[in-house]
Order: sequence, then C-alpha cells, then structure tokens
Amino acid sequence: MPDPDNPHWPNSDPEDFRETGQLPLPGAPIDEWSALDHGLADEILSGDGDKHRRRTRAKRFVGWTLAVAGGVLALGAVFYAIDLMTSAGDVPRGTVVAGVDVGGLSRHDAEVKLRRELEPRLDQPVPIVAGDVQATLDPVTAGLGVDWPATLAHAGSQSLDPIARIESFFVKRPVAVVTTTDEQALDQAVSQLAQQHVNHPQTEGSIGFRPVPNSDGGVTAFPIEPRQGQTLYDLPGAADLVKGHWLDPHGVSLPVAFTPVLATTDGVHATLNGFVVPAISKPVAVHGDGADARLKPDAIAAAMRFTARPDGSLAATLDSPTLRGSLSPQLATTEQPGKDARMIFGAGPPTVTSSEDAHQIDWDGTFAPLTAVLIKPDGRDLTVRYRTTPPGVTTADAGRLGIGEIIAQFSTSGLSGAAATNVRAMAERVNGVILRPGQTFSLIDRTGPWQGFVPAPLNEDGTGPQVVGGGVSQFATTLYNAAYLAGLTDAGHTDHAYYLDRYPPGRDAEALREDGSRIDLRFTDSLASGVAIQAFGDQQSVTVRIWGTHQYRVNSETSPWRDIVAPTFVQQPGPGCQPNPGAPGFSVTDTRIRYDVATGAEVGRDTRVVRYQPVPGTVCI
Repeated sequence: MPDPDNPHWPNSDPEDFRETGQLPLPGAPIDEWSALDHGLADEILSGDGDKHRRRTRAKRFVGWTLAVAGGVLALGAVFYAIDLMTSAGDVPRGTVVAGVDVGGLSRHDAEVKLRRELEPRLDQPVPIVAGDVQATLDPVTAGLGVDWPATLAHAGSQSLDPIARIESFFVKRPVAVVTTTDEQALDQAVSQLAQQHVNHPQTEGSIGFRPVPNSDGGVTAFPIEPRQGQTLYDLPGAADLVKGHWLDPHGVSLPVAFTPVLATTDGVHATLNGFVVPAISKPVAVHGDGADARLKPDAIAAAMRFTARPDGSLAATLDSPTLRGSLSPQLATTEQPGKDARMIFGAGPPTVTSSEDAHQIDWDGTFAPLTAVLIKPDGRDLTVRYRTTPPGVTTADAGRLGIGEIIAQFSTSGLSGAAATNVRAMAERVNGVILRPGQTFSLIDRTGPWQGFVPAPLNEDGTGPQVVGGGVSQFATTLYNAAYLAGLTDAGHTDHAYYLDRYPPGRDAEALREDGSRIDLRFTDSLASGVAIQAFGDQQSVTVRIWGTHQYRVNSETSPWRDIVAPTFVQQPGPGCQPNPGAPGFSVTDTRIRYDVATGAEVGRDTRVVRYQPVPGTVCI
C-alpha cells in the first residue's frame, strides 16, 4: 500500500533506502528488492542503518581529501621545481649581511649591493659598547677590511630542503662579513681601547665638597655617584668579536668583568640630603669657659668621613681629631695645662715646686651631641665640656719619693759653638724632671717642640750636615750613662753608627738623624725610690746627675774590640783638603753588673753587643 511519507514508494531507488532509511512494505515488486545488496538489507532489517550511513560519508570524505592533497602536492612540486630553477646560484632568501638584505640576489648583484651599502662605512668609527662605556674604534688603524667573495661564499647557496625554502620567505638569516685583518694592528687597537676607555676602577659612592667663593667658610656638597669597576677581561675574544661584527649597524658589544660597589645612588642621596646638606648649612657656635669659637661649614665638611655599607647605604661620621684641630686654637685660652712637681737644684738640698692640676677640654664628651646639633636649622650651639686631671707627680708625691742624694753622675766635654747652645737648651728642658717608681722617661716627650735650638753640625765631633739641634746626641749619651750608672732600666735607645772616642765603647745614644728627625731615648725608674734628673752645661761640657735613694753599686765590663774592619780612604785634591785617618769598625760587648749597696750581693747583669761601622778616611793629593 502507498506510504504517504515516501513519494517514491513502492518504486524507490534502493540507494534511497540508504539515504532515507525507509523500508518498502511487503508487497513491493521483487525487482526493487533484488536491487538491494544483501548486506544492506541485513543492516536495514537489523536496525544498523545509521552506522552504515556514517561509514559511507567517511569514505566519501577520505576520498575527497586524498584527491585534494594529491592536487596540492602536485601543484607544490610544480612551484618547487620552478623556484629551484629560477633561484639557482642565488644568495639564499632571507640572508642579511651586516644589516644589508641580499637574500634572493645573484652573487654579482649581492656583492654590488654590499659594496654600495657597506664600503662608505669601512673607514667610519665602529661603535663599541662595553659595560657602562660607549666608545669607538678606528677600523683603518685596527687593520680591518672585507673579503667580498668570501663573505658571499660564507652566506652559502639556496637550500634544497623544501621546508627551509618556505621558511626563507618569512625568516631573516644574519651572516657575518668575512673580515681581512692585520692581527697585530687589531690586537693593539683593542688593547688600547681597553686601557683608554673600557677599563676603569670602581668608584665607591661618597660625597664631595666645593668652597663657596667669597664666603666665610661656606661649602656646597655634591654626590659622588657609585660606579662599579670593569675590565675587558678577554682581549683575544674581544678582538674576534670586533672582527666578526664591526660592520653591524649597531656596532659591537664587548663583555667585561665587573667589580661591584657597596653604596647605591639612593643611599648616597639619602645621606646627602638627610644629613650632609643640613650639617653644612650654617656654622656651629661653640661655648667654652671664658671664650667662644665657631665651627664653620668648611671645618665640618673637612671632618666628615663616609663609609659605604653592604645594604647600599652611606654612613657619615665625624673625625674628632679634625674637629679638634679647628677648635683648639680658638679655645686654647680656656685650658690650663697641668704641671708636675719639679726639683729645684741650688747650693743646698733640692726643693720641690708646686704641681698644678690640668683643666683641659674633654673632646669626646664635647663632640658627643654634635651630630644632633648639625641637623638643626637653628639653635646650633655646642657647650664645651672640661675635665680636671691631676699631674703625673704631685707636690705631695715628690715629698714621699725618697729623693735626697745623688746616686749617679756623668759628664762629657768637647763642646763648642752652636752645638753647645743646643746641648744647654736640651739640659734646661730635662732639668728638674721627677720620676715615680715604675714611670718611664722619654727624651722626646720631655723636650717637646724644639724652640731655642739652632743649626749646628749633626755629629758631636763637628762633622756631618747642618741641622737644627745639631750636637744634641752628646746630651743623649750623657743622660744615658747617668741612668746606666744609677741602675735604671733601659727602655730603648739607638747606638751611634760610628764610634766616638769621647764615650765608653758600647755606651752611647743618638738623638738626631741626618734628615733632622729626632730619635727617642727612654728609661724606666726601676728603683724602690723616685728619682730626679739634674742637668746643666756650659760652653765646653755637660753634666747629668740622678738624685734618689742609693740602691745599687754599678760596675761596667767592656770586652776587647773584635771583628775589626779597616777604614776605606777617599782621595781629595786641592789645597783645602784636610787629611783624615778615618777609624776602624768593630764589635764590642758591654756588661753592666748591679750590686745591692746594703748587702754587696750581685743582683743582675745586663749585656749588650754593639757594632760600629768604619769611618772613611781622606787622603789629600
């Protein structure tokens, strides 16, 4: 019977059954059924029609895809063949030499283009970037040139790889020029570049100052920016980089080794603006006992010290000795130096002068609040603090030290002229000094600045260069021997280089060098009592006496000379020549033996070996 939903029924095409999935009802003509594939009928009768339709469509899609792919491959093969034939012998597409695109050109055209673009740059300075330095290199001086054919040969030929050929349409391939080089000239040029431009030491962050013209101590501060040090550490490698990239449009970048710094720019500016600028904005008024002083901005700046820290900050501190040097002259009248008790020697027993306490500035205490004062815009005042210090030897001490008799004395002679003046001046500085038991005497400390000394021959025998204080070594030797005989302990002295026969061998002391600098003589009061030094002289001699309580009897034993070296002689012409026999050099041993005066028993030996150099002689010719 007819199917109202299938207009083709009952004479539908069997393929329609595949498409529609409709089945003829029983009674349809047998020829229609015979046209059906038995497998299809089975599928239809079994209900698998949907699966069959999906397979049919998949087969059709695969067939269509294979047909399209085959066409594309055929067309690609045609284009590949055409591309091969048309680009044979050309520079590969995408090739860029020193910034110049020569891809796809013939070798001849590529060389022409390269020459046109690059030859004007062959003698132009090459930009160099190395760390934080930008410089230039002269290619002519460096012996750099271009081998054009070799450069194009280095670029290669068109690739046969289809994928590489496709990529060449979209990807640029940089190729370095082939450089002709004078290796020695290039190495020298790179080395000179490193030394003159690239290499530099590190600059740690800090702060500097400039004076303000026509101002009373005004200064301005400026930052010293931190800069890490750097070194072009691989010169051969740097030369290779220059050789390969000197024609690149942006120049050559060279690697450097860095030396780091601690402070950062922010750390420097924080200290500059937060402390330094306020600190030097105005003077500081310093108020002492009976006198005032001004700490000017330039003095504050001179005392500033800066230290970079690992956290990047910059620490600022104030140097106390520098501040003190600025204020001391202005506040000198507010201080009272202390005075030790001293012995006064006259015709009778010695008497003691009164001691005085020292009233001196406590500089550490004075400067303690200064940092807080410096950051104030106004009210910049600083009060001086003082301390009272007792003298080294008070009047009461001197009375209890048991100084009542001469325990040792030594004199030397042969003085004359300016040397005698200097020896007397030194004797006056030392005369009256008192030492407590255990206290050490220093000749330099006791004599202080050499005021009142005059130029004289350095050596006691009148030889040597003229120096201020010449001849005072005679006083040093005289003092040394007096302390030696008193049994005091040697705390340091310097023997003469040459032996002078006015002194016992091995028992002399120098006080002055040829350049005018002083040499110290030190000894310690190792007695049970205190001691006082009496020193005086005239135009010919000087004497030193040690006063105290007699404790030791001292003997001195001197060995025979040994290791004797004869002097050398210098010939000198002219009527003014003075012959000089010179003197031999030798070694000698001195032994000081101390005996207790109460028991007579030996209590100690002190042995020293002294070596004297020979004194050159003069022969007149």
